[in-house]
Amino acid sequence: MPLMVELHELLAVAYKKERLRSRRLVRHAGLSEHAALVRTLEEAAAEQSLRDLVDARRAAQAKAADALRLRQLERATRTKRRTAFDDSSAGESDAWTGWFDGSALPNPGRIGIGGVLKAPHGERIEISATAGIGDSSAAEYLALLALLEAAVRNGATRLVIYGDSRVVIDDVAAPASAGIRRLADHAERVRTLIAQIGDVRLQWIPRARNADADRLSRQALGLPALRAA
Repeated sequence: MPLMVELHELLAVAYKKERLRSRRLVRHAGLSEHAALVRTLEEAAAEQSLRDLVDARRAAQAKAADALRLRQLERATRTKRRTAFDDSSAGESDAWTGWFDGSALPNPGRIGIGGVLKAPHGERIEISATAGIGDSSAAEYLALLALLEAAVRNGATRLVIYGDSRVVIDDVAAPASAGIRRLADHAERVRTLIAQIGDVRLQWIPRARNADADRLSRQALGLPALRAA
């Protein structure tokens, strides 16, 4: 059977013990490095094809890399309590204000998004909608996107946004190359909308101060509001 998987792909997914075993085959069975690794991984694949084994391991590696990046972002916010923006324009007379929150039931599961957009003159716009299937981070991003889209429709040019998702706020602020890969499309869309508005500041707040947006996200899923602690 022809070898359909390149050597570099095999090396990228082989475990240490599998690489050691393939080296022994090279020495004692006279096989090439490629052939020895194919034989070793085909045995590990059992009833799977070699290609299926390689694809499954690469997917697992990508998932682990995303999880590591997420943990790194969370650690950075806990130790430095940093945000990319501040709320310095909150007191300006022409600044809009907004709050966003997202829920997933279960996690991952059905997504509910909530948001409140308040105009400088006091008009209040509420957002409460379902938004497909995903996890809590995707839900938070979709809620932020809905809030920004509402701001664009209403002609906001200065906007201060509050949310209790450190993950999303930090991910928007991070360079695209350092962001969470599975959320990259959402992050790009957020940055595009921010550019359309002009002056947008994101500020993290504790969940207790985001009660209205949380209530609206849960309302979209038919859930009662959480009781205040």
